[in-house]
Amino acid sequence: MATYLYLLTLGLPLAVIVLVFWMRYRALGQQAKLRYGNDEAYRQIAEKLLSAEAASTAALVSLQAELGDLRGRLASIEKILKDVE
Repeated sequence: MATYLYLLTLGLPLAVIVLVFWMRYRALGQQAKLRYGNDEAYRQIAEKLLSAEAASTAALVSLQAELGDLRGRLASIEKILKDVE
C-alpha cells in the first residue's frame, strides 16, 4: 500500500471529525449571540411596559380623584334639589 493512501485514510476521517466539532462549536456560539440579542430585546420591551404601566397608574389615580370630586359635587347638587322641593 502506498504511503499517501495510508495517510489519506487516516487524515480524512480525522479531518471530518474536527470539521464536525468545529461546526458544532460555531453553531453554539451563534445561538448564544442570538439568545443574548433576544434577551436584550425582551429587556427593552419590559422596560417600556413598566414605564407605560406607571403612566397608566398615574392616569388612573388622577381619574379617581376627579371622580371623587364629581361625586361630591353631585351629592351637593342632589341636596340642593331636595331642599328646593
